Amino acid sequence: MMMRFSVQFSRVLALVGGGLPLMFAAECSSVARLLNAELAPQLSSPGQISQQAPVRWSTFAAPNPGAVVNVQTESDVVATVKFCAKKNITFLAQNGGNGWKTFDLGTNGVLINIASLNQVTFNADKTQATIGGGSNISNTINHAYAAGSLVVTGNCNCVGTLGALLGGGYGNLMGIYGFGVDNVLSLRVVTADGKVRNVTAQSDPDFFWGLRGAGPNFGIVTSATVKAYPASGTDMQAWTGSLVFTPDKLEQVVQAIQDLVLLPNMTIFMYFLSDGSPANNPTVVASPFLYKGDAASGQAAYASLYAIGPVADTTTVLPYNEWNSGTDPLCVHGDRKPGWSAGFQNMVPDTWRQIYDKYIEFQQMPGAASSGVLMEAYSLTKARSVDPNSAAFPNRNVNFNAFAIPWYNDTSLDSAAIAFGSAARDLWRSTSDLPRDATYINFAHGDEPLDVVYGDSLPKLKTLKQRVDPTNQFDQWFDIK
Repeated sequence: MMMRFSVQFSRVLALVGGGLPLMFAAECSSVARLLNAELAPQLSSPGQISQQAPVRWSTFAAPNPGAVVNVQTESDVVATVKFCAKKNITFLAQNGGNGWKTFDLGTNGVLINIASLNQVTFNADKTQATIGGGSNISNTINHAYAAGSLVVTGNCNCVGTLGALLGGGYGNLMGIYGFGVDNVLSLRVVTADGKVRNVTAQSDPDFFWGLRGAGPNFGIVTSATVKAYPASGTDMQAWTGSLVFTPDKLEQVVQAIQDLVLLPNMTIFMYFLSDGSPANNPTVVASPFLYKGDAASGQAAYASLYAIGPVADTTTVLPYNEWNSGTDPLCVHGDRKPGWSAGFQNMVPDTWRQIYDKYIEFQQMPGAASSGVLMEAYSLTKARSVDPNSAAFPNRNVNFNAFAIPWYNDTSLDSAAIAFGSAARDLWRSTSDLPRDATYINFAHGDEPLDVVYGDSLPKLKTLKQRVDPTNQFDQWFDIK
């Protein structure tokens, strides 16, 4: 997820409880006993097998595994995959646990927690970074900042760096350097046969292609080496924040974003959010980002939004390691936060007014105040200069992505949440101006047909699946059958 929330909204988001760890029912203990008896002796250190799963960002349709293997090394991943494949045990690899997709591990599945594989290193001239599969975006950026180099990542600190990248990899710097998948040099992957493969464009072109857009279908990526960009102090600054508008300005804000020409150093997001007050007043927020900008250049670049008259302005210049700080309140794990998303070509004011009305209807329900709607837009000139067939990621043609997040804890609101999220998605699709429905896989709910998330890459991905994972061990992430 790539979102920048103004710090002033942290009050309402911080109120959301962290939730409790998932505990395993007694009837699920058999798989834990099996792993302790037969897998544990193969692992690099004791105590890696647990009966408690890390809490996911959303508890809505979260996996409830029978056991967790908290791997410490790549060899632990190899041993666990080989063991589960041999015993015909369903498994899922997880880092940040932020994916919206619904999962089904049954009651005896295994969660492979790769969060400890979080090393980030740079080569001597800081032009390449090797990122562990367990590194989240905050960890990756902090290492890059300390090294004096920039890396293309997503915009939410708690999301796994490589999980975001393998889906495509939107981010603040993509207008200059392209999608995350365009910056990958090599990937180390544990495949279903328990082998570790170092995959590059030269070693296996088709596998390298498929990993960049559909990676979780083919193996567990334990690390990736990506391009990095040495940077001076001024290269590590950006002007960003939030412009808050009253709801009656919605159509004007939407039209201004539609008409905005995004240069490579610009992005623009739009949100529907509560103002955090006891009255729970909904607001419309535009969040500009101008790489290497300041107040003067930022206000000039986004003059059309300033002309509408924001009632609050939190924009400021921030260093690279704080660009994502506005989203930190969103990183609270626990509670129910299903998501529904769609891509589209134009910002249509009437469509957004209808979505706003649906949002208000749900957000005003008791316990749903933290719900939100978010839209992201980036400069795409650089990304579209890359051959669209160079990676399995299918959505270079999509101008805008948006998603609805009902946020609540009371399960009695599930039906209303589904109705709201589905209605928002249907409305975006109704005026998408795309030849067919398209949803960015990292934002997808889980009920989308495969061609909606994989697009024209699907036939080739199916062929690759038969070669790399013919027994379909990796079946939890928009399974390519």
